[in-house]
Amino acid sequence: MKRSIMIFAGLGLSLLFGFCMSRSADNLPIGSSLPKSTVTLKDISGKNITLDDIKKNNGLLVMFSCNTCPYVIKNQARTKEICGYALKNDIGVILLNSNEGDRDGGNSFAEMQSYGKGQNYGWPYALDKNSELANAFGASRTPECYLFDKNNKLVYHGAIDDSPGSEESVKRHHLQVAIDEMVQGKDVSVKETRSVGCTIKRT
Repeated sequence: MKRSIMIFAGLGLSLLFGFCMSRSADNLPIGSSLPKSTVTLKDISGKNITLDDIKKNNGLLVMFSCNTCPYVIKNQARTKEICGYALKNDIGVILLNSNEGDRDGGNSFAEMQSYGKGQNYGWPYALDKNSELANAFGASRTPECYLFDKNNKLVYHGAIDDSPGSEESVKRHHLQVAIDEMVQGKDVSVKETRSVGCTIKRT
């Protein structure tokens, strides 16, 4: 009986490990083309938009976010600052809420509208229905950033900076540096960093 339990437990761990590995393999590799660029998204303004609509001459910043994650809240000022910085550099900006598993709670469309208004967003904040774009990007956290160049190629993926939990402890502004290097035509020196935040609530 003990042997059967051990075999079953081992099989369960193997399946779990395999699932985690497959999720990791789903992450969009650096150099990949912008996925799902023509999928229609509902912005908090009520308008239907696509990633193609939002992209500007120097590229596109896609950030997976939400209304409720403590890390999103800790990064509110930094989110607005870096999104404004991207726009000043002629880079389109869009925030996506992919928390499909919490649409009856704090991440409903109505709550998104209220949150976005309270933050005075000057860029789209759109609902990612059925987590379609999060799945295509391999996004798993909020906040999590994807920066694409003018040719729709992914040049940076990860965190806003190196201290998501404390703005006072920031030593490197990963996303800002990536934007500067990209706009200057340089190779992005740090292409990937670890996103820290709440998991995206999929159904």
